[in-house]
Amino acid sequence: MESVQAIKQRFEIIGNDPKLNRAIEKAIQVAPTDISVLVVGESGVGKESVPKIIHSLSHRKHGKYIAVNCGAIPEGTIDSELFGHEKGAFTGATGTREGYFEVASGGTIFLDEVGELPLTTQVRLLRVLENGEFIKVGSSQVQKTDVRIVAATNVNMFDAIEKGKFREDLYYRLSTVDINLPPLRDRKDDIHLLFRKFASDFAHKYKMPPIKLDDNAVQILLKFRWSGNIRQLRNVAEQISVLETNRDISAITLQSYLPSEGSNLPSVIKDKKSDSDFSTEREILYKVLFDMKSDLNDLKKLTLELMKNGAAKVQETNPNLIQKIYGSHNENDIDFEDSRELSVIPSQKATVSNEQFDNQDEDDYLFAETIEEEETLKLEQKEIEMIKKSLEKNKGKRKAAADELGISERTLYRKIKQFDL
Repeated sequence: MESVQAIKQRFEIIGNDPKLNRAIEKAIQVAPTDISVLVVGESGVGKESVPKIIHSLSHRKHGKYIAVNCGAIPEGTIDSELFGHEKGAFTGATGTREGYFEVASGGTIFLDEVGELPLTTQVRLLRVLENGEFIKVGSSQVQKTDVRIVAATNVNMFDAIEKGKFREDLYYRLSTVDINLPPLRDRKDDIHLLFRKFASDFAHKYKMPPIKLDDNAVQILLKFRWSGNIRQLRNVAEQISVLETNRDISAITLQSYLPSEGSNLPSVIKDKKSDSDFSTEREILYKVLFDMKSDLNDLKKLTLELMKNGAAKVQETNPNLIQKIYGSHNENDIDFEDSRELSVIPSQKATVSNEQFDNQDEDDYLFAETIEEEETLKLEQKEIEMIKKSLEKNKGKRKAAADELGISERTLYRKIKQFDL
């Protein structure tokens, strides 16, 4: 078994932090087995080195090693990428394709960002882990594969499980052994070592003298949070190596290349919009829709009562419904009658059959208007005759006549003026 120091030299791993050494030790110990391994750590800590160590020290080292970034493959094609597909399985599938699990049989697959896998793909992956079986997209034939799976993630898996984004059973199958890589801010003694290594590499790459930090610049380097971890440190070292003509770097110069405290590089910016925010938006939308439905039902109720009883009766029996629909207006300002739509003649009012309401929910109203055919006289003539008779009977008192006819006094006045009575 190779030593930790030998492995670090072989894979160019810089640092002497105890947590880093422990992670490498665990990788060396599990390598000879076929145990599934989950590498956990923030973005940019170098998780991709662990599966390479495991593969190179295992009995599968002569087999294929395939690294798959699960977060970079679109959801619609990831099943085809991992498990393959048959000809005609979907639009564009012009031939049969072997997936990674078929190609890498006998070797190792590294699933980076495994927390980004869709739930349907997680079910397929669980089957591979349990019995080594998978089915190509568009096929019904079960195939066998013999692969070692090493996965990595930078998300909190327990939060993902709680939110229903990751299967709990798959998590425990993947994390038979957890290897946790510490963030760079917890490896203070390694930060300057890494910076010097990167400065030397870029000096060789760009054929120029290496940059060197003064003491004050080193202190700033060690105090900085490095949210992007090793990847961010490497990026800063490369920028300074290329852009600075003076190879002795002061604290002021270094500070100009560092983002302000509290800001992160794009690779580690997290989405601030949580599931609860989307849930709140859905609740607001549902409330608006339900309110609209309620208003529509109230309008239907009012229309039905107007058709059955007339406006005056509705104003007396259900003033709250009128106020709910039309607001806090004066009832006298609301004209419910129209000479072309609602007749003042009871026998000529539109009728609604009770059968329309059988087997319906209380919020649903179906209306059917039945208009009787005219017999001898036109509708206007009948209305004029009814109004004249009512006025004569009530000795010209408009309010009494309006009550008898079932209309408002204002409507009666309008009809008297309309028909020049």
